[in-house]
Amino acid sequence: MSPRTWIIIGAVFGALAVGIGAFGAHGLKDRLAASGRGEVYETAARYQMYHALALVLVGLLALHGSSPCLNIAGTCFVAGIVVFSGLLYALALGGPKILGAIVPLGGTAFIAGWVALAIAAVFVTKK
Repeated sequence: MSPRTWIIIGAVFGALAVGIGAFGAHGLKDRLAASGRGEVYETAARYQMYHALALVLVGLLALHGSSPCLNIAGTCFVAGIVVFSGLLYALALGGPKILGAIVPLGGTAFIAGWVALAIAAVFVTKK
């Protein structure tokens, strides 16, 4: 994927993290407090933002050089956001508890993304 695309995807996920987090803090405050799942929701938004920034970093690194590991890192970060954060949002809003068994796959994708990013940073070839 192009560097610009990674930056755009990261920026969109970052904007969504802010919006979703604000909605949870204000629009869903009573519901999340009543269910005791506010912390789960906050964790989802926080990890989404961390990895949105990581996607922007992937794009910025790709502006300076190329490595297949950059695309792997970006793909893993997107998958992690969708699975980890997405399922935590669902759980916080009352989704079936079985989703909790899938959440660690998103965490694994995040870890794989960071490893791929580290490898890319070492082996990136300048444009």
